[in-house]
Amino acid sequence: MLSLVVGLGSGFAAVVLTWLIHAIKAFINDGFAAQPYNWQFLIFPGIGMFLSLVLLHFVIKDDIGHGVTKVLLAVSRNESRIKPHNMWSSVVTSAVTIGFGGSVGAEAPIVYTGAAIGSNLGKQFNLSYHSVTILLGCGAAGAVAGIFKAPLAGVLFTIEILLFNVSMSSMLPLLISTISATVVSYIFLGQTPVFACTLTPFEMVNLPFYIVLGVVAGFGALYFTNGTLKLEDRLSKFSNRYLKCVLCALGLGLLIFLFPPLYGEGYDSLGALLNGQEITIEGHTFLSRMMDSPWGVPVFFALIFFAKVIAMTLTNAGGGVGGTFGPTLFAGAILGFVVARTMNLTLANTGFSVPEQNFVLVGMAAMMAAVMQAPMTAIFLIAEISGGYGLFIPLILSATVAYGTVRIFDHYSIYTKRIAQTGELLTHDNDQSVLTLLQTKDLIRDKYPRMRLDDTLDDVVKTISRSGAAVFAVVDEDGHYQGMLDIGNIRKLIFRTDLYKKLHVRNIMEEAPALVHDTDTMSSVMAIFDKTQAWRLPVLDADGRYLGFISRSRILTAYRDELKVISQD
Repeated sequence: MLSLVVGLGSGFAAVVLTWLIHAIKAFINDGFAAQPYNWQFLIFPGIGMFLSLVLLHFVIKDDIGHGVTKVLLAVSRNESRIKPHNMWSSVVTSAVTIGFGGSVGAEAPIVYTGAAIGSNLGKQFNLSYHSVTILLGCGAAGAVAGIFKAPLAGVLFTIEILLFNVSMSSMLPLLISTISATVVSYIFLGQTPVFACTLTPFEMVNLPFYIVLGVVAGFGALYFTNGTLKLEDRLSKFSNRYLKCVLCALGLGLLIFLFPPLYGEGYDSLGALLNGQEITIEGHTFLSRMMDSPWGVPVFFALIFFAKVIAMTLTNAGGGVGGTFGPTLFAGAILGFVVARTMNLTLANTGFSVPEQNFVLVGMAAMMAAVMQAPMTAIFLIAEISGGYGLFIPLILSATVAYGTVRIFDHYSIYTKRIAQTGELLTHDNDQSVLTLLQTKDLIRDKYPRMRLDDTLDDVVKTISRSGAAVFAVVDEDGHYQGMLDIGNIRKLIFRTDLYKKLHVRNIMEEAPALVHDTDTMSSVMAIFDKTQAWRLPVLDADGRYLGFISRSRILTAYRDELKVISQD
């Protein structure tokens, strides 16, 4: 029942976001369509970024960018808890950003919104972590289904990207959520596919060319992912957010002015490509004159492909809110067209040609499979949003080849790469997922006595008589860790009564095999245990103060308990 409520809420959120984007876009573009040079491209995207930045800084007061990544972090690090404001903040800021022309997608913000709806509903009913996580997944799945009218793709998106340990019993709420969200979208937005297109029948003779498209998309995905992350790193060095907003706005405005298809989500520019129609560019730019040359067309669109990554990153870095989901589809469509047109120009003298609209559609799936490393989601999403089920063979082939190509060079998607570097990424590997969910600070035990450097052996013996601990920590007056005493190693001294007043702790303490910090990930802690073969290790805070010991047995117990939770049916 709760999954039904989450699905309805996610569907309504998707409808509201779609309406807001179209309303804002229609309002600001009124009167500009007939201009020979669309000068608004230089101005309005920056205005949208600035408005979004103001909302984030003064109203929301939180970072809500990179929605899918934030959902992954919530699952792995925050017990699937998402702040209540995310049920509306991503919708408002992304609508402003995209409506004014920001070159990003609405899908990641709506996924964050849907996940927040599921998380907060679960929190209201005081559900367990496992149940809250399922509702979070229902919200994300419903959001994808609502924005794309693609229920199956919503389920696959959640399984492949967000929730890696979904039991068969958990499939029922996911399906209920996606179906209910899709119905809501049908009621308010109609049943027409998001990317309605005219396709030509699949021919076996074109299979080698779809393989080529898959390989090209794989390398294109490497540029898309690495280019985005590296540019983000460079832009993050600007400490003044308003200066960064101005610089990003200028860069974005110039790119959109030169390449009008970069304006907003860019979906409007794909209509002609998906239907095999003549390509037209709204307004006139200096570079669009390349369209007058046969070979200038693929070159122009190749430049759009490379510029899309820059435009998308500038939008997000400058204060806008949007995702990489939509830009991935846009870039894949452009790349598919470039590959098809290049092949047709090359083979023009042979009388052979490939259907460009088919390659545009398959390119979307190939790029999505490679960038998100989610081939099943890519295949079924593109089939659902276009009605292109007749192209299942090339969709599967190109998506698989693209996915295989990118996996040779990079094992992480654009959503997971940064999280994986911190060791906080949940994966399909149950062992790694359980370790990720365990927190070092939660497994510390402070039952072990503390000794001072000036304590004598007599003090140690008295402490042993009162405690059953096998190890003692040695600290200074400020609680900073100095060393440890292992009862087994000092056993022979316990019976030397003549040394009780002569030996001090500083003379008999020893170094720990290794030190653990409370911020260390459980994967790194287990690696330390494996390397040292220790049974217990001291845990320190960032200032070197002793917090307690963490033991291998306590980790194994917690591991077993967590595994039961995520594996339950």
